[in-house]
Amino acid sequence: MQIRGALTALVTPFKNGQVDEEAYRRLIEWQIEQGINGLVPCGTTGESATLSHEEHRNVISICVDQVKGRVPVIAGAGSNNTKEAIELTRHAKETGADAALLITPYYNKPTQEGLVAHFKAIAAEVSMPFIVYNVPGRTSVNLLPKTVARMFREIPEVKGIKEATGDLKQVSEVMEFCGPEFILLSGDDFTVLPLLAVGGVGVISVVSNICPSQMARMCTAFQSCDFGEARKLHYFLNPLNRAMFIETNPVPAKTALTKMGKINFEVRLPMVPLSPEHERELDAALKNAGLV
Repeated sequence: MQIRGALTALVTPFKNGQVDEEAYRRLIEWQIEQGINGLVPCGTTGESATLSHEEHRNVISICVDQVKGRVPVIAGAGSNNTKEAIELTRHAKETGADAALLITPYYNKPTQEGLVAHFKAIAAEVSMPFIVYNVPGRTSVNLLPKTVARMFREIPEVKGIKEATGDLKQVSEVMEFCGPEFILLSGDDFTVLPLLAVGGVGVISVVSNICPSQMARMCTAFQSCDFGEARKLHYFLNPLNRAMFIETNPVPAKTALTKMGKINFEVRLPMVPLSPEHERELDAALKNAGLV
């Protein structure tokens, strides 16, 4: 299944400390109705760091079951423990996900050689499409463009990357070194439009939790060479992008979805609710965008 356009890094709704399956299924259905191009369960936005392994597997299974093949599902399956990443990736494949999103190991701070070895070890055990996730702001390690190109050459499972550096020089080099067959996805909502201009094909987005239609339309407009419409949607989304990161993701996204009547607000420690000041700023952004 083709991976391109706007893919939402889904929040995971909770209720009384448990995964709220009913709300999660409703959210997935709404996303598809709004024209989203793909869904990503159990990423950072899905609070994967505080899900048990059983919950993690369940959330991916629910998503695949609810989607029923209508759009691609890229299952979050990464870990800083290579053995654990293999197990999560194996489950993603068995569940029927279209690809696995595999973050570079965090906290361990591996070398570039260590990063290559990590992904080779996963591929040796589980063969399915991999989207590598590079987010140095959370992992403390940057997967460099030449390393990405090496992985693309040496690991057939590596099909693309979610690039969340926000560095257009770096993403340009990724495309330069990897070529047009490589799937470059933005992991930074602020730079989706310029990333598309250098050869990207879409985004794994936080803001599309609350406005899937607009993000999908921006990607479609660019791909259709309607650059005026793409630029218009880019500037419509910008205030919402700022609001989604006014505090640590996914707290603003979950707060916004609660105000929109999509979920009940609940996060797991160490996440806490928005400060009153930031909640007022979020309210203003949602009202100005016509979302509440």
